[in-house]
Amino acid sequence: MLMYFILPLWLVAGFADYLCHRASHIEKTSGWRESILHLAQFAEMAVPVLAALFLEITSGVILIMIAFLILHEATAIWDVRYASARREVSPTEQHVHSFLEMLPLTGLLLVIALHWPAFAALFGQGTPDFSFTLKQSPLPLTYIAAMLILTALFEVLPYLEELIRGLRYRDR
Repeated sequence: MLMYFILPLWLVAGFADYLCHRASHIEKTSGWRESILHLAQFAEMAVPVLAALFLEITSGVILIMIAFLILHEATAIWDVRYASARREVSPTEQHVHSFLEMLPLTGLLLVIALHWPAFAALFGQGTPDFSFTLKQSPLPLTYIAAMLILTALFEVLPYLEELIRGLRYRDR
């Protein structure tokens, strides 16, 4: 469910958000500063996603995932406050944001459900394992390569383009 539903849907939602920004001509309103917030949110979620792809899920990994989700949500609130004061955030974009807020939480909850003892150990029900070790049974290389390529094409490059567009408009 995480691999073939949550992560792909999250990529679609992220690209849809970029398209909303492009349609609203973000470079002329909230500009490059909002784009920096978008890239920050991407980086904040890259940490737990990469951890889930490559590491055994331990108490330490879950704790990192929780911390970065909280950081991501704080940045998302900052982003919406910043953007809504400078441009119209359309109903479509608001709906896309709903997905971008809930999919990381849903992913984390699924990880916790699948690794309940590691999560419960954070609260004294067992001994927490704070180690960071590579997966003993790695995910298929084709899946990892596909996800990394799709992420680069539909998240990293578009949001870098958004930032560059904002910087160029600022320098006019």
